[in-house]
Amino acid sequence: MQTRKVLGMVVIAGLVIGGCGHRDISKKAPLEVVQAELAKLAPLELQCDLTQITASEKEVLKRLVQAGRLIDELFLLQVSPDNPKIRRALQNPQDQPYLELFTIMFGPWNRLDQDKPFINEDEKPLGAGFYPAGITREEFTAHLKANPQDAESFMSNFTVIQRQQGKLIAVPFHQVYREQVDKVSSLLREAAELSEDPTLQTYLQLRAEAFQTDDYFASDMAWMDLAGNLEVVIGPYEVYEDKLFNAKAAYEAFICIVDHQESEKLAAAARYLNDMEANLPIADRYKNFNRGTSSPIKVVQELFSAGDTKAGVQTTAFNLPNDERVREAKGSKKVMLKNIAQAKFEKSYIPIVNAILAADQLEQVSFDAYFTHVLMHEISHGLGPGIIALQDGSQTTVQKELKELYSVIEECKADVLGIINMHFLMGKGIIPTSMENSMYASYLGGMFRSIRFGIEEAHGGGVAIQFNYLMEHDAFKQNNEGKLTLNSRQILPALNELASELLTLQAEGDYPRAQKLVTKYRQMTPVMQDMIERLQDLPVDIRPSYPAAELLMQ
Repeated sequence: MQTRKVLGMVVIAGLVIGGCGHRDISKKAPLEVVQAELAKLAPLELQCDLTQITASEKEVLKRLVQAGRLIDELFLLQVSPDNPKIRRALQNPQDQPYLELFTIMFGPWNRLDQDKPFINEDEKPLGAGFYPAGITREEFTAHLKANPQDAESFMSNFTVIQRQQGKLIAVPFHQVYREQVDKVSSLLREAAELSEDPTLQTYLQLRAEAFQTDDYFASDMAWMDLAGNLEVVIGPYEVYEDKLFNAKAAYEAFICIVDHQESEKLAAAARYLNDMEANLPIADRYKNFNRGTSSPIKVVQELFSAGDTKAGVQTTAFNLPNDERVREAKGSKKVMLKNIAQAKFEKSYIPIVNAILAADQLEQVSFDAYFTHVLMHEISHGLGPGIIALQDGSQTTVQKELKELYSVIEECKADVLGIINMHFLMGKGIIPTSMENSMYASYLGGMFRSIRFGIEEAHGGGVAIQFNYLMEHDAFKQNNEGKLTLNSRQILPALNELASELLTLQAEGDYPRAQKLVTKYRQMTPVMQDMIERLQDLPVDIRPSYPAAELLMQ
């Protein structure tokens, strides 16, 4: 079959594979490019110990894994309603590398390379599949200005904006995705009936109802109280996929087994939430002591993940729920995926730090410091402004006011406060002071793991802001070999200055100030580019398979 290259894509002569509406996948990136992208993700079988769970819990997990597989399908549709047609068109043996990358990325756009297409040449819409084709921020904003009664439904986390008969309307998730939602709901009810854990029963029953109503408040409250061997999150949560307004939540699932012993070790940090809030480098009037303080911390082994959480880069930890009403009533739960963290540390983190850190910094790097910063990052998401008051006295949230900049600012804040709060807890005797140098070195070394995901992505962009700000303030520098070293005396003062800026613009809902900060510091500088080039042949992240989940399903 003849091929020719056009604009960096391979065009396979005459190949138009139909689905509903005939989806043309004839323009594809060269095979060697796709294979190189696959090589950036180190494959591994994710280990998960099933020996401590009961027979009934195994039956519960079977239903949850089935529900998780449906979450994959839901998220695929949220990314683009064309995705199922593209997937059907990639079933030929010669297309297997493209199908593999498509499956990892949940679509034809490379999440490791700023969403560049590797199938066809269509740019990824900023609003993914949450908005009608061709919509702009200006059109959306103009509609709300002319129809203020639509503001609540249009900005809801749980609606899709559609264009019907030339008019924009908001349609609830449970209506748009009814077929998949009903199946997930049914499986959650089955799992609840099989469970012998009353806290899990309550959560699953309420969550099954929530899928069919898009009202997740009661089930989020119940999730905070899970106390058994299984840690389960399933539903629409993070808004990163919506780069138009950071308003629409994407479906995801984590199905995990709790490590109770490790969880107890880390829970001590949660007892200092109000002390950490009081220590924030921000005016006292902006400090937020209204969020709940239960804030449980769980260390878990991931059995299976689905949807938004495993698209491209794997999640190491999460802090949920995002609903500020729940956070004010009960706080938030921090869940640490230790088997994922260990796999990332071995497969991608250590090769990266070996390539970029000066020798005196390299010897300080440790898994404990890395993992503790991940924990403190998640704890720090629950600190600082959430519900805020504007100058006119009206109440709103940081997310609504910062719009599409919210995610990158929030991820940047959590990283920065993670180090500040680690240092604070050293003073309380919760974290050993001997970890201080290791903390700074591990923080610096880990930055380029995130930057490699792309600086347009929320985590990578947040790290780019930190790195460039700290370089500007002489906290980091390159030595004669071009490797990175740090000024341990300067780094904490610089982090406090950056934290103050981030927290203040959040507290004031100051979009122009946020825009100025992001524009100035979310830049691929020559130093960053030099580091990225040193890492080009190293794995960016991991590509897990789930043998324990497969074993359960047999």
